[in-house]
Amino acid sequence: METEYLKKFGNRIRELRQETGLSQEKFALKIGMDRTYFASVETGKRNVSLLNIKKIADGLSVSMATLFEGVEK
Repeated sequence: METEYLKKFGNRIRELRQETGLSQEKFALKIGMDRTYFASVETGKRNVSLLNIKKIADGLSVSMATLFEGVEK
């Protein structure tokens, strides 16, 4: 169950990143995050910290709440 939540969250981030037109590599560079770490967040393999969630939200120009929209369904 917990891993399913991480996968849904990662999919949400991927969806929002793809709307920006940036690759994982370019987005990770933009927010100062290692590309492999960011990729593991998107695939739901990493339990990302609150500070990194904030970095991702800022990089996507969305609120942290927006990142979680639809994740609990």
